[in-house]
Amino acid sequence: MRILFITSNRLGDAVISTGVLDTLQKRYPAAMFTVVCGPVAAGLFEADPRCERIITMEKRRHDRHWIDLWRACFRTRWFMVVDLRGSLLGLTLRARRRIIVRGGRRPGRRIEQLGEALGYRRTPMPHVWTSDAQRANATATLPKGRWLALGPTANWDGKIWPPERFVELAQALRAENLRPVVFYGPGEGERARAEPVLKALPDALDLGGNKSLGEVAALLQRCALFVGNDSGLMHLAAAAGAPTLGLFGPSRASEYAPAGRLARFVEAPGPEGHAPINELDVSAVLKAATKILHEKDVCASGGCAD
Repeated sequence: MRILFITSNRLGDAVISTGVLDTLQKRYPAAMFTVVCGPVAAGLFEADPRCERIITMEKRRHDRHWIDLWRACFRTRWFMVVDLRGSLLGLTLRARRRIIVRGGRRPGRRIEQLGEALGYRRTPMPHVWTSDAQRANATATLPKGRWLALGPTANWDGKIWPPERFVELAQALRAENLRPVVFYGPGEGERARAEPVLKALPDALDLGGNKSLGEVAALLQRCALFVGNDSGLMHLAAAAGAPTLGLFGPSRASEYAPAGRLARFVEAPGPEGHAPINELDVSAVLKAATKILHEKDVCASGGCAD
């Protein structure tokens, strides 16, 4: 029994879709899965024991990447094809059942749209898979303690909260016995965006760069709190179960707020989709962060409802 699962090329959307994959795996315990995604998201599925193959789809001119994908899949008789990108591919493959989710943007949270499209009564919450080795390495890197994960980068500068405010926030949260850890993605651009925060917080651990997504997820699971810009890393932190505070300015929290048991967001004042991120005050972020930490402590003492 084989299921083809086609998800987004973008990391954030791919993380959001992991709840659907997890639900399918629970519904069909005998099935094995082939996952199709972009190169940046492939690491999400490497530690998944039910994923027998990952097909990375890199865009080519004239949509030739879809032809490449068809060639990689057409020989298999699929039990099910689940296409979250709304393509025509699923209609051309041999499959007993097909679920094709219409593409494009529309109002409402993306995670709820996926659940509704697949007929789920409960919203499929994102899920991450990590290996024993990744968890062991994370424990060695971040031993027992209270770690504050900072995500000061994003895929475009308009979503980035000023680095000096991340620094001010981290210094204020020292009162909560939190030590900063800085995460960012691969590449010189990501490193350059994180550099001002790293320089201003000399005791911060630098955990950015070329780590796999599974490694990053395992590290985030050991953090008491994640605070970061609207990004794929923000969604990964929430999916990993880290208490998460997402920072929103010109992007839409109504569509892409982080999803998790202790996942929250704070928005810059102004019309949604047009609010400058630099209008977001440190005081507002600090208030939201300390509230999450309090909720976490209440949950740890057994007073948090499921």
